[in-house]
Amino acid sequence: MKNILILGAGLMQKPAILSAKEEGFTVHVIDADPKAVAIPYADTFRQIDLKDKDGILAYAKELQDGEGGLAAVFTAGTDFSASVSYVCEKLGLPAHSHQAAINASVKTVMRQCFADAGVPSPAFLRVGKEDISDKLINTVLSKMSFPLVVKPVDNMGARGCRMVRSEAEFLPAVEVAVKCSRTGNAIVEEYMEGPEYSIDALVYNGTFTVTGFAIRHIKYPPYFIEVGHTMPAELDKKTHDELISVFALGAKSLGLTCGAAKADIKYTSKGPMIGEIAGRLSGGYMSGWTYPYASDLNLTKQGIVIAAGQEPKELISRRKPVDYTPSELCKNAAQPYELFEVPCLRTSAERAWMSIPGTVKYIENIKDYSDRAVFDVLPRATVSIGSEVDFPRNNVEKCGNIIAVSHNRQAAIAVAQDAVSDIFITLEPANERTEQFLKGTELDDEKDFPPSAFAKLSESQLETITGTIPQNKKIEDSIPEVLKNAEYINRTDWNYNTIQTTAQKFDILRPKHPELDAKRFWNALTRGGIQAAVYVSDTTEKLGGK
Repeated sequence: MKNILILGAGLMQKPAILSAKEEGFTVHVIDADPKAVAIPYADTFRQIDLKDKDGILAYAKELQDGEGGLAAVFTAGTDFSASVSYVCEKLGLPAHSHQAAINASVKTVMRQCFADAGVPSPAFLRVGKEDISDKLINTVLSKMSFPLVVKPVDNMGARGCRMVRSEAEFLPAVEVAVKCSRTGNAIVEEYMEGPEYSIDALVYNGTFTVTGFAIRHIKYPPYFIEVGHTMPAELDKKTHDELISVFALGAKSLGLTCGAAKADIKYTSKGPMIGEIAGRLSGGYMSGWTYPYASDLNLTKQGIVIAAGQEPKELISRRKPVDYTPSELCKNAAQPYELFEVPCLRTSAERAWMSIPGTVKYIENIKDYSDRAVFDVLPRATVSIGSEVDFPRNNVEKCGNIIAVSHNRQAAIAVAQDAVSDIFITLEPANERTEQFLKGTELDDEKDFPPSAFAKLSESQLETITGTIPQNKKIEDSIPEVLKNAEYINRTDWNYNTIQTTAQKFDILRPKHPELDAKRFWNALTRGGIQAAVYVSDTTEKLGGK
């Protein structure tokens, strides 16, 4: 059988399409978007919404009955692993059971599976749109306390997901989460304090093999914005094995038996606690980019081999045993699978770049970047000239990503961050959204968000900045004394620039600039970094010095 059906034809599915072709399959892809970027890499395309599981089943049956048969149905980096399992169960193809895939897709069902099996995870409540009222907070606070986490039960990319720190933030957060849910349901759960890890695995024939173990870099409350991940995570053996063991227990409780699994896990003061587990490979560049770069193992290809009912020989030949080490919270739990890991050979560092609110005028690199450690520069297709940008509230609103790889961990991190710092989005001048950001305008339920690029200047500090910056004068030579002290000198913004490097880059981008009001300029720079500094210069020029 030579045909494979892949759900999704976006960038996150490109590695699956290419891997399947390398394995000799004829690749058929479906997507609701007829302009999805990875369609040209497939052999055929049909426009089908990934939510339409019966439409997908009909097409899969057509392929199964046609020339070449149907070897597998597969997805990666989408919300629709349950659609895959539904089709495979109906057609007798290898996959997690449909119920297991639902368990791993609907967060309230997932949490109940964990609770029933004694797998450590936070306390939770399901909230439907019919439950939204002023009294809801009393029900929640009778079972848990602030801070809370509110998110849709069935979405990915942190859409509609946020921390709730007070009663004022609660109902607006629930309303957004419900709107972001396909089923109109949200989950409210306890917040877990501790470092967060993202782990991929492949489940095959009673074995559980970790294929990627990264630390996630999460910032900017009340939202959970992943500004990057670094692989492999640096951990002592006990912590490493505990995290894998709890992941495996969680996967077993969901009923995952044949295919991929992906976990977000925090190591709290009580030990590992599971945020969530999905029955698919991860998105966010981890499974298709950073892990293969770090390990030389194409885990997407191994996942496809498993989906086609074949033995994943490379996976088996390269994996090393992991000791089953349940934490104190689940110390009596029986071992769920044989545990293995295919370790990394080098470090992959993925970092994102962000923008302040406004309208894109153009995008450029401040300098040509030719470092061979930079493997990928991945701008988002939605960020283009004339598009609206905002400081991200979820992981799909970032502007793009850099991936750097090196045998030296610190070199990989430094190169990725340096490359991010040199990507620049010029914003249209005299823009109301940008002006509101520079004024520090925030919503009642978003205290201290969006954040400032550097620490906010106080009124007394601003009073020390007077006069103007002469026309065409180098900004680096004009840095106020208040910004040279210990509070500011080593701070970096979200794109890894210090105030001094920001000034240097302004001098590269705008060697000729109008006379600038010093207080407005430096207040904007500390608020919004290099973008805000250039914006103020361009706006001043457009408005004739005002």
